[in-house]
Amino acid sequence: MTTATPPPVAPTGDHHDLAIALFAVVVLVTLAITLWVGRRGSATEDFYAGGRDFTPLQNGFALSGDYLSAASFLGVAGLIALYGYDGVLYSIGFLVAWLVVLMLVAELVRNAGRYTLADVLALRLRRRKVRAAAGGASVVVTLLYLVAQMVGAGSLVALLLGTNSAQARTWTIVAVGGLMIVYVTIGGMRATTWIQIVKAFLLIAGSVLLTVLLMVRFHGDVGELMRQAAQHSGAGRRYLEPGLKYGATFTSRLDFFSLGLALVLGTAGLPHILSRFYTVPTARAARRSTMWAIGLVGGFYLMAIALGLGATALVGSAEVRHANSAGNTAVPLLALVLGGGNGSTGGVVLFALISAIAFATILAVVAGLTLASSAAFAHDIWAGAWRGRPRRRPFRRRAAVPASRPGEAGDAGDVAEAEPTGEASERQEVWVARFAAVGIGAAAIAISLYAQQLNVAFLVGLAFAVAASSNLPVLLYSLFWSRFTTRGAVWSVYGGLVPAIVLVVFSPVVSGTKVALFPGVDFHWFPLENPGIISIPLGFLAGWIGTITSPEPADEDRFAELEVRALTGAGAA
Repeated sequence: MTTATPPPVAPTGDHHDLAIALFAVVVLVTLAITLWVGRRGSATEDFYAGGRDFTPLQNGFALSGDYLSAASFLGVAGLIALYGYDGVLYSIGFLVAWLVVLMLVAELVRNAGRYTLADVLALRLRRRKVRAAAGGASVVVTLLYLVAQMVGAGSLVALLLGTNSAQARTWTIVAVGGLMIVYVTIGGMRATTWIQIVKAFLLIAGSVLLTVLLMVRFHGDVGELMRQAAQHSGAGRRYLEPGLKYGATFTSRLDFFSLGLALVLGTAGLPHILSRFYTVPTARAARRSTMWAIGLVGGFYLMAIALGLGATALVGSAEVRHANSAGNTAVPLLALVLGGGNGSTGGVVLFALISAIAFATILAVVAGLTLASSAAFAHDIWAGAWRGRPRRRPFRRRAAVPASRPGEAGDAGDVAEAEPTGEASERQEVWVARFAAVGIGAAAIAISLYAQQLNVAFLVGLAFAVAASSNLPVLLYSLFWSRFTTRGAVWSVYGGLVPAIVLVVFSPVVSGTKVALFPGVDFHWFPLENPGIISIPLGFLAGWIGTITSPEPADEDRFAELEVRALTGAGAA
């Protein structure tokens, strides 16, 4: 029978040098890619969509790279290491979500949009209002997601340095924020995509290596792996059964249902995932990209389950929790054991390699998120909604006119409406996006400094809940409901976004528990950690109520135009 090795500790002394050197290599390689690619094109289409010339395989790797974040590599494995069966449910939710993307979103979004989610809505709705709403929601979602990645970076480097020092985590978060600003402002989408491709390959290769070593350690006996995991979990057989984290009370079970709903529906509303579909030339390529991503993501999560069990079996839940209370460092600790243990050359090399891959994962994902949020601000809020003072357009019935760009044909409707004047040039828009990346990066750094004790997978669950509440309802209504109106769109976005944020603020995530953002105070009244079960239905309900009470009827001609374009690709960018 295989026995667990003694609990390891992080490498110390000269062993830091190798890990730090590998971290430096990761940073230098990604910067080199950014500088090399950034010189190849400076047009708006290059910055936002990478020139639209990536193949389905390349974009499939980039999609999986965007999706397989610190929450996947560090957070999910950590939750499995701490909570067993309940942690596995996270990985299932992340994977099932891709079926929603494949069936409902990928091809239609690629045909109907240009750079952002708001482009899809502007084809049939009043441009300024929906761009302001959708752009603001996209910034909020990506900011939450960014916080999760940067918290993961802080935990990783703190482990590498063998310290729980808050100062080490703080400086790591600041450094990652600075790097992500450089990636976006210099390289745009083209550089970000290549960084994602390289990172996805490294991440999957590293996961395969660890999984093979783990299976060799247990002679391919998965049952023995599970028995050892249960034995060293501190919970016995309950580790392999539902309820260790979410089944103790009715509230915890309801919280899990809310989380699952957010994970399954949230992916289709994530701005950085939707923007990936614009980097390929056709809708068919977008669908094939998604199929590649499903295969890569599915294989990865199967390995993540094994790695989480392996961390419990060989490291022990207590040691994982001691290294990081949220379990974010379970995989690097497992690598240390599989390589030969603390003090061995193999252990230190493997620990450093996996830590460097995890760091590359974080750098790549924060670049994609920062690009998506800066694009939403510049393209939707600044250029589409705010730029110029409005002028009034008289009441008139308009005929459907094909648009060369989403929203360029004018605004739909039979009532007087406002249009922006003084349209921003594309060059100005790109510069605003670069400045926005700096501001968003600074905001992400500031928030991350307060969220260092939260599990990164849990933080991503919040981002998914907000995306599913604000972005998904308005996207589905716009694509599939002919009666949908501008008021319905605005109400749908804010009707999901505002409740989600309010419920999070007054939840145990922010106050009232030892691991809350503000552990010393208690002003929470909402009992659930994830708001999805309330905020997602509210988003759909608000969109429906806004539509049926709208004095402005839906423009059937523009919906027909959107439907033809989404299904056939006629007139697509």
